[in-house]
Amino acid sequence: MKSGLEDVIAAETKLSDVDGAAGRLIIRGVSLDDLVATSRFEDVAALLLDGLFDEHFDAASIRTQLGAARVALFAHVDAADAVLLALPPVDAVRALLARIEDGEDFASAISLMAAPAVFLPAVLRLQKGDAPIKPDASLSQSADILRMLAGRVPTAEQTAGLDAYLVTISDHGLNASTFASRVIASTHAGLTSSVLAAISALKGPLHGGAPGPVLDMLDGVGKPENARAWLSHALDHGERLMGFGHRIYRVRDPRADALKTALKPIFESGQADAGRIALAEAIEAAALTLLKERKPDRPLDVNVEYYTALLLDALGFPRNAFTGVFAIGRTVGWIAHAREQTLDGRLIRPQSRYVGPLPKAA
Repeated sequence: MKSGLEDVIAAETKLSDVDGAAGRLIIRGVSLDDLVATSRFEDVAALLLDGLFDEHFDAASIRTQLGAARVALFAHVDAADAVLLALPPVDAVRALLARIEDGEDFASAISLMAAPAVFLPAVLRLQKGDAPIKPDASLSQSADILRMLAGRVPTAEQTAGLDAYLVTISDHGLNASTFASRVIASTHAGLTSSVLAAISALKGPLHGGAPGPVLDMLDGVGKPENARAWLSHALDHGERLMGFGHRIYRVRDPRADALKTALKPIFESGQADAGRIALAEAIEAAALTLLKERKPDRPLDVNVEYYTALLLDALGFPRNAFTGVFAIGRTVGWIAHAREQTLDGRLIRPQSRYVGPLPKAA
């Protein structure tokens, strides 16, 4: 028995490979570095979904279909009543996702990829007391998300930054939410059911619910010169340094550097506070030094959460919405794994070992 299914192979996949020892992520045969440098969200969606449906499609057709789906799905925002809007953003998005028909076809996949892109900005605006903004089908997924959030067409740097994030987190092996998606898909319940299961796993703080506290740490440190003392105090009191360490990666998470690169044009063009990135770099350097001193036997390096928090903050997302943005990007991966499981896999039904009391002998 392996606690947490550590090192247990539960699926064969053609979708992504996470090499924790080398710090490498491959998506459909393309390294993450190359993918982020050349792709937008629609490109990675076409790459991940290729061959999993009967339809022929490319990035351009996916962009067109996503635009139409966003416009159609906006009608569901009317269901966001006071009870729903009192929930955390990711829970509100999940509730609205449950309204989508539980299909298995490509149209269902398009709707599910478009839905959180519409629902999250709408929920965030409604929670502030602002009116939601109707989608613009002519824009790309990333540009329209930012327009629906802020009420204005984003800059090229902002759009490229969100595209880089959505591409970077589109798929990542058999993580907890992806495994949940495959388990549901193995019952042939439908793609909506798979996505709902996955987003429920994602919201947990041990999975996708952690980037927000990275900003709390930056706020706590305040100035670069405070970094070592503040972090030392946190470690002395047994606190975890947010944005460092990963279950799989034994070296630096390759996604961290991809997102740090995506941040640079936003800060260099004056669209975000350059002092924020300087503070983050000072904290990163101090944290890595302290972790090597305090925990020399544990490979703790920067993970995806660290620069995710900085990027999404720079793009205008509140920190309580970060998990919802994660879901926008990862939904395509969940769908791809669900389809792969449905087409090639069996009902997932592991065994358990009973360790409870036995009945008394007669």
